[in-house]
Amino acid sequence: MRGFGIAASAVAATAFFSSAVSAQQVDPIVIKGSKFFYKTNGTQFFMKGVAYQQEIGPGGASSADTTDGSRAPNYQDPLANEAACRRDVPILQQLQTNTIRVYAIDPTKDHDPCMSLLANAGIYVVADLSQPDESIDRNSPQWDDTLYERYTAVVDSLAKYNNVLGFFAGNEVSNQANNTDASAFVKAAVRDMKSYIKQKQYRTIGVGYATNDDKEIREQLADYFNCGDPAEAIDFWGYNIYSWCGDSSYTESGFDQRTDEFASYSVPVFFAEYGCNTVQPRKFTEVQALYGRQMTPVWSGGIVYMYFQEANDYGLVTVSGNTVSKLPDFTALSRQIASVTPSGVQMSAYNPTNTAAASCPSVNAAWGAVASPLPPSANPQLCQCMMASLTCTVASGTDTDDYEDLFQQVCGYDDGKPCAGIAHNATTGTFGAYSMCNATEQLSWAFNVYVSGQDNQNQACDFDGKAATKSAASSSSQCSGLLSEAGAEGTGDVTSAPNGGGAASTSTGAAAATTVPDFNFGLLKLGAYLITAVIGGASLILL
Repeated sequence: MRGFGIAASAVAATAFFSSAVSAQQVDPIVIKGSKFFYKTNGTQFFMKGVAYQQEIGPGGASSADTTDGSRAPNYQDPLANEAACRRDVPILQQLQTNTIRVYAIDPTKDHDPCMSLLANAGIYVVADLSQPDESIDRNSPQWDDTLYERYTAVVDSLAKYNNVLGFFAGNEVSNQANNTDASAFVKAAVRDMKSYIKQKQYRTIGVGYATNDDKEIREQLADYFNCGDPAEAIDFWGYNIYSWCGDSSYTESGFDQRTDEFASYSVPVFFAEYGCNTVQPRKFTEVQALYGRQMTPVWSGGIVYMYFQEANDYGLVTVSGNTVSKLPDFTALSRQIASVTPSGVQMSAYNPTNTAAASCPSVNAAWGAVASPLPPSANPQLCQCMMASLTCTVASGTDTDDYEDLFQQVCGYDDGKPCAGIAHNATTGTFGAYSMCNATEQLSWAFNVYVSGQDNQNQACDFDGKAATKSAASSSSQCSGLLSEAGAEGTGDVTSAPNGGGAASTSTGAAAATTVPDFNFGLLKLGAYLITAVIGGASLILL
């Protein structure tokens, strides 16, 4: 069926938004137990959502990915395009949309116009903290100061808007048993973002995770992110699920089993993506189940993938300039959504009884992340202090393509001692104090440890011209305290939290899109990691 065009006339848009509401004034959504509620009237909130971002594929993959596995830093911030928001918000309202998910925003841009337009329409935002070139890589997991600065910058840019419902600290990072160790780094990111939000005295904003539907690890993932210290656990759980295709059913799709599995989960759960397209046009008959009496006691609704028609053929509409053409999927979803009225409970009458996972998954063939400890908190200040204290560092202009060989060389000395302070192994729970620094900082640390044990230090600080000597800066009292906690070999526990400065500049920039493969030295495993370049209401959780 051919879509029909809707011209976004300036007159209509002006009339529609004449009574615009500030995004700071909209009633925030709060979390109590395993449910969302409107803060003011206590009505339970069910997401009727749509994924809203161009150039982003299912699971958050960038359509800018290339066939050789490289990735172009190409994404469009959907919350920074006022003209597009004015064009699309009325269309989203026709679907009774109350939530959108965005996968990558530019924290340096102005989001006031779009966030106010969304607020006026009663639409909340769930935002991923990463972007395609700055995220936790399942094959080379690392939670470092560069990612910390990206994530905190996004939090800083969106925290002021009451219609920000929450953040995703990761999306489908672990997708099979052999990369579940990566979940430890995502959980560390959850912990640090929750701590940062509290330290900055923002309103309480939930931080969660969006998972894929992998039968081998889905239960372990759900338990792992929900177990242990509440300060480290997720505030909500998003499920990317595409098991209902065509005229499926509650049982055939497995929705019944997933509902049983989450019946006792202690935080809100919802479909972070849904809408299988193997049968087209999509009928969205799963809407009746998702918002029906069997699922609403457990699930808080869901987010349809997706608004824009792209090469992956999941779109609800096509867009050309200011014209939006509805596709058959839009019509089908509109009919289904219009026919459901999810029934919930009032916040005042709701007494949560669900508890967090009784135990974390044990390390075995199907699970690779030890329950404790998590990777250390990303602390840009500690990395800056460390770099200032060194007398041998990576030479300026060193090609990051050489990093792999340099790591192998220096970590091979003295039974791996130079790299003990940067080790990060989530399976054994072995983490050096500087394991959360970026690659240039880590390599500089390893150089310096090796050189400090040599008699002729200036000559030893060479590495074929890839290292250079410098004078150590005098340490401030704060730096002295942090370095003392890290210890001379970098294997101490740093308990001092980051100073809450957010996206402060690190002492050395990391190169974009460079990876350092895994390598082992005896019992020391130095995990691979991505070297990236820094680019420059919220949910209130009721106990």
